[in-house]
Amino acid sequence: MVNLLLLYLNLFTSILSWLSCTFTHFRFLQTKQREWLDAADSRAELLHYLKEQVPQIFCLKKESNPQEEEELTQSRLLHPLECFLFGEDPQEGLEKLKHSSTSSQLCGRVFKEGETVYSCRDCAIDPTCVLCMDCFQDSVHKSHRYKMHASSGGGFCDCGDVEAWKIGPCCSKHDPGPELYERAEKLFRVLLRYVTDFLVWEETFELPAELQPRYGPPLRVEILHAAVMAHQTFALRLGAWFQKIISYSVGFRQAFCQVALEPNTDRDHPCLISTLMLHDARMYKGARKIVHELIFCSMLMETEFKRLFAIEFTKHYKQLQKDFINDDHERSISITALSVQIFTVPTLARQLIEEGNVIKVVVDTVMELLHEHLDETNRFYFQGYNSDKFSRIQVIFHDLRWITDLRRQFLEGFKVFLGLLKCMQGMEEVKRQFGQHIAVEPEWEAGFSLQIQLRHILAMFQDWCSSDDEILLLAFKECHEILMQCNNQPFHREATDYYMCKNILHVRPYKVSQEPVSIHLPISRLLAGMKSYDYTQLAEYPLRCVVLAAQVSAEMWRRNGLSLVSQVYYYQDVKCRDEMYDKDILMLQVGAASKMDPNHFLMLILLRFELFDFFNGNCSSKDQWNRLTEEMLYLLIVIVGERYVPGISQVTKEDVTMREVIHLLCIEPMAHSSLVKGLPENESHETGLETVIAKVATFKKPGVSGHGLYEVKKERLVEFNPFFYHYSRSQHSKAEESQKKRRTQEGNDKALRPPVPPAFCPGFSNIVRLLCCDIIIHILRRVLLRAAEDRATLWTEAMIQRALHLIGQALLEEKTQLEDSSVEEVTFDFSLKARIGSEQSKSVFLLLSKIKALPSLEAQKDMVKWVLQVGYFCHIHIYIYIYICVCVCVCVYIYTDKEKAERKRKAEAAKLHRQKIMAQMSAMQKNFIESNKMLYENMPDSGMQGEPVATTESCAMEQRELCVAIGPHRGSTPPEREVLTCILCQEEQEVVAQAPAMVLTACVQRSTVLTQCRGKIPTNRADGSGTSYPLFMPPELAVGTHTGSCGHVMHATCWQKYFEAVQNTTRNRLHAELIIDLENGEYLCPLCKSLCNTVVPLIPLEPLTFNYQSLRIMFSDSIAEMLVVCATTVHRVGLQTAPNELCPRVPLMAWNTCAFTIQAIENILQEEDKSLFGSLQNRQPSAVSSAYNHLHILHLVTMAHMLQILLSSTGTNKKQYYYYFLNYSVAERVKRGIEPFLRCAALFFNCLTGVHPPEELFVTSQGQMEALCSYLALPSNVFHPERQNPDSQVDFDFLLIQSCFYFVIKASPYSSSLNSFCRYPRRRNRLIDLPEDYSALLNQASHFQCPKSTDDERKHPTLCLFCGTMLCSQSSCCLSQLDGEDVGACTAHAATCGAGVGMFLRIRECEIVLMASKTRGSTYPAPYLDDYGETDPHLGRGNPLHLCPERYRKLNQLWQQHCILEEIARSLEVVNVMFAFEWQML
Repeated sequence: MVNLLLLYLNLFTSILSWLSCTFTHFRFLQTKQREWLDAADSRAELLHYLKEQVPQIFCLKKESNPQEEEELTQSRLLHPLECFLFGEDPQEGLEKLKHSSTSSQLCGRVFKEGETVYSCRDCAIDPTCVLCMDCFQDSVHKSHRYKMHASSGGGFCDCGDVEAWKIGPCCSKHDPGPELYERAEKLFRVLLRYVTDFLVWEETFELPAELQPRYGPPLRVEILHAAVMAHQTFALRLGAWFQKIISYSVGFRQAFCQVALEPNTDRDHPCLISTLMLHDARMYKGARKIVHELIFCSMLMETEFKRLFAIEFTKHYKQLQKDFINDDHERSISITALSVQIFTVPTLARQLIEEGNVIKVVVDTVMELLHEHLDETNRFYFQGYNSDKFSRIQVIFHDLRWITDLRRQFLEGFKVFLGLLKCMQGMEEVKRQFGQHIAVEPEWEAGFSLQIQLRHILAMFQDWCSSDDEILLLAFKECHEILMQCNNQPFHREATDYYMCKNILHVRPYKVSQEPVSIHLPISRLLAGMKSYDYTQLAEYPLRCVVLAAQVSAEMWRRNGLSLVSQVYYYQDVKCRDEMYDKDILMLQVGAASKMDPNHFLMLILLRFELFDFFNGNCSSKDQWNRLTEEMLYLLIVIVGERYVPGISQVTKEDVTMREVIHLLCIEPMAHSSLVKGLPENESHETGLETVIAKVATFKKPGVSGHGLYEVKKERLVEFNPFFYHYSRSQHSKAEESQKKRRTQEGNDKALRPPVPPAFCPGFSNIVRLLCCDIIIHILRRVLLRAAEDRATLWTEAMIQRALHLIGQALLEEKTQLEDSSVEEVTFDFSLKARIGSEQSKSVFLLLSKIKALPSLEAQKDMVKWVLQVGYFCHIHIYIYIYICVCVCVCVYIYTDKEKAERKRKAEAAKLHRQKIMAQMSAMQKNFIESNKMLYENMPDSGMQGEPVATTESCAMEQRELCVAIGPHRGSTPPEREVLTCILCQEEQEVVAQAPAMVLTACVQRSTVLTQCRGKIPTNRADGSGTSYPLFMPPELAVGTHTGSCGHVMHATCWQKYFEAVQNTTRNRLHAELIIDLENGEYLCPLCKSLCNTVVPLIPLEPLTFNYQSLRIMFSDSIAEMLVVCATTVHRVGLQTAPNELCPRVPLMAWNTCAFTIQAIENILQEEDKSLFGSLQNRQPSAVSSAYNHLHILHLVTMAHMLQILLSSTGTNKKQYYYYFLNYSVAERVKRGIEPFLRCAALFFNCLTGVHPPEELFVTSQGQMEALCSYLALPSNVFHPERQNPDSQVDFDFLLIQSCFYFVIKASPYSSSLNSFCRYPRRRNRLIDLPEDYSALLNQASHFQCPKSTDDERKHPTLCLFCGTMLCSQSSCCLSQLDGEDVGACTAHAATCGAGVGMFLRIRECEIVLMASKTRGSTYPAPYLDDYGETDPHLGRGNPLHLCPERYRKLNQLWQQHCILEEIARSLEVVNVMFAFEWQML
């Protein structure tokens, strides 16, 4: 009693002491608050308080305790500051603040690294406008086209920013409401100065007087004073506190911004926020993140302060970028990353252009940073450049791209930008190497990196200039003036006269193959984009580039190495072609459309291709001339036929995209992602595919594997152009082959006709004159003549194919003009010139008639026929018109000589006369067609004639035997003898007991597919004395041993030789241990490459009786040896122990794996709703036993299992058990619970006895109870005891057993609560349910908190698909010990959840990870598809994803069929692994 009183007394004393301390602390806070408010110099009082408290908390303790530090910081530092701020208890002040003000209109959530963000493709101003998960779910953009991706950290939510969205700027939670407090401004001014001073601290700084410690200076300070370190630590803590405080009220935020942007009293020093920015590169990572997040949630949340901050940022832009270039951190944690938050706001960018000339600032920064790479000609030369530094400089171009999305007053910045382009014009010249190969490959990547970064910026400049005539004129003059100042690639010789076909060209010679040439011509291409066509001479440089690409294709520059080949590849690649190759073609079209004579233009092309003498007949033929002729003809096809450019013809950007898509799909059906890769992107990373794809293609949905494909619509195939200028050489071949194959299947000819192009705009209509000028006729005649003379060295089939295409283009142009206009208005006379020959040369059409019969041009025969048909049409059209005109003139003349009275009659006569003439012309046309049938013959239709498949059905039915597998009425075993073929030696052998063994490849593995207690895997003792595997299999099936086989058979001796060879050869393979574990006896099946680790011997079919004492007498030594191999493997794998043939558990584990495998087979058959025997292999089972006592054992076990079902049923008691045996009330429950057992028993006895089961078990999986009871010799009324017949031996056995179990139940101590039993039928395991929308998973991952870490570093939330547990993978915080090794969270979880096997969904990467051990794993496509039937690994495309039930069902089958290990092995076998991935750390 006394002790109890003392205990209460001590407790009461402690409570009083705590209350006294709390009251004292509260009085202390009140006193401090009054002192700070009443003090004349609040700053000094606050700093004096911090001087006393901060060192005591952060540096004067012997041992650091983070939790204690946090508590002291909150109670002794932050809480007093909040009391001063609110003037009362912070909680009460905050409640009042919430009632008196509203939240901010802007969300401003600062994104952590890896957090999922959303961007609306329909409403966002640019791709940088993003929403957090919460705002997106409450916004109108959820129903729009959106993209999602993982944030790299550092940005914030744009919800509420009206300049970031076209519609729906706010979600349903944000409303405006400003408020400001005088005390907040006073407190922020002191604390922000405090934070700034200590974050930018340098060794030479000294503590201010208010913070000097009381004790004297230390004897020696090596690095940093302890007090300074303490204040720096608290300064970081204040940064987070600032974020919390200013989120309470808009007024707090405005007060903070005003303090941060206040000009310094010392004009030589910037404001506080500028000071922090300028010292950003010197801060460590944690301090940077605090400062950036503080800027995000303050400066960038208020429109006016955002403008002022943008001005400060622009003022120091050059210095900030210089610091970033020399920094060693990524841009995501650099202050320069804030540029995207500033320059992407249109109003801000406009003000910065007008007031701060920001374009000039950015370009000057680039020029200053690249100044070291300028050569003596003031052009860039990047040989030996620093790739890391250069990649950082490239980032600045992103800023230039954002701010150039405006038109007002940008000419000054445009001039500076032209200075940058001037340094790029003609850079990195190349000269053809003769004699010997180039010694060192030159650097070329830097130049193309610049080009890729500038392509969208160049396109924007062109669009603005083209939209305003005044700006266009001024910009063009500036651009042309700069171009004239460039002195690269000059002419070295005077102009000369060149003669061809009575035409004279006066031009200065220049040979691309002998003189320097550059592929970089940004100024020339900028002029082409402005579509100005008054300067023909500007086409000279683009023509040189095109010729260079042609000569490289003709392998004339092989000695210049691969660098030039790579440059030409990117010159025409989708990443660069918009601003390089396409602009060069456009400039050549400008030259062809100018007032320059088309003959002179073609002569210039021949000169630059160095083919002038070749077509004049003044030089001998070489192989390179043929290749160059092909390229020259191809260029002419492109200049005349490529009209799908807005401004060149009346087409829109949508028409251009449709044509690109059609030609991509003409190669082969493609997935959406493949189409996106083949299309150019605009500045918003959009291709425009979604707006046109439905018009040109049909979508085929994917199956359980692969992806959805688009196929071009048939009506769009008429637009196919085999010489589409964006085709590569391989794409051209594939498209041509594909379309010819299609036309053959449709029964058409193989002629790939040129499509009818849109008409040129008036300014470019002169281009078509190239097709009917004298030089083009001369070129075509020369090409066809060489083929007609069959001089193999002077022509190629590709050359003829291009010539035919050009002729087809010309005839289509003439035909179109004849159909659209009267003949006298048509000046295009190609068909007339093509039919005219001379003494020296024959006409084009005559030459075509000759080459049609050449065997070497059989593939072009159909095309030649089509060209001749169209040529005849044009000719006959003109002839008919001339003939009618002559007749009409004659009639008119006759009318003038007659009187008016006879005019009517004469008119009728003339009409009849014209009709007669037309009839005559029609007859002439028919006669011509009849006499030229060869031209109009169609290709013979080819069809596939299928032979009728004769189906034979056996009419004779075998006499049906009794289908009973056990007992005295057991049916007979099939008498067929089993002869199998070895897959290695291909020899046949009968399976006989005393013959050499034949074995099945097999794989033994631990499994939890059937477990009823997931995560509770028993452990095995090292001495083997554990109770993990008792004599009977545990009902909860915590872990089992599964044995599976691919079914391939080998001789045992063949297998042993193969296994030894695998052991010897695989050891030398790179990372072979990742595929097969040699130490554990693994190998790959020789036929199907399935993973195996043992073999199962085949037991002969003849009836045998087991002699357990003399196993070797029953079977041959070979079979007995293979039985031991199989059993010991099962024992070793199942118990995870060393192999030991003498262990008494070996036979036990053999029966264990047999029982578990049968249950797994029954489970998957029931899960897939398949019949019990209809889905199994047809191999006959082995009848190795005919013992009748199996029947009594089966009866006993069946009744025992029925008792299990009753005891484990929910809500049953002894009375109900009694009524079951006497009054049958729970029969249906027992029937449902025992069916899986009967199905397993049927499978077992079928394998044991070989008796054919009833046909009902082959057909359906429903209603099988009677058939199962019949097959297992069980009474059909076993579930209805009142119907049992005591006179029947079987029924008598059951009545006897039921009576025994009745007394067992009656004496049972169990009550009505029996929930601890495993219930029957067992729960069938499946993979967890996943949400239909992937955004739900991303939302779940965004709220995931690592249980062992509190930092904000990027995590990898990973979902276990077996149990639904969310794990933190690939993180050091969640490492644990497994078998003495450090493993990641997923590996440790798989050990307990799946017995080492795991299936995980990495949410932020959108991919499945399969694991089978600590060292083996592989990735697998996630079951989520976008609207185009494709997966999106790592969310690269960002399209909305939805669950595909078929693919998820396939994953479930992969698990339940125990194929995960095999899938991993197959994946690793296909992938060439150079560096092993540490799967154990996942």
